[in-house]
Amino acid sequence: MSARPREPVAPYFIGWAVLLLLLGLSVLSAYEPIGPYLHPIANFGIALTQAAIMYILFMRLRGRPTLKWIFAGAGFLWLIFLFGLGAVDYLTRKGFPLR
Repeated sequence: MSARPREPVAPYFIGWAVLLLLLGLSVLSAYEPIGPYLHPIANFGIALTQAAIMYILFMRLRGRPTLKWIFAGAGFLWLIFLFGLGAVDYLTRKGFPLR
């Protein structure tokens, strides 16, 4: 029996550090008055970047396409769908601060 080659752990630590940095940026943006239009765009952008890092690095989607890419794409489409529902809910509430 041959042992599998060890996978390098440095990319996982770097990905974890970037996720923590994005978490800090998300918390910072929650308390900074960056404007009513820019705030949701910035937070959704941060969340999409975090999701992309999780998909690519921790779900091991690097390399050639396989069946797991189809399921990851379906999950990403559901994520976009849920973000869209959240945006519709936010934009259609009474007392929206931009109206």
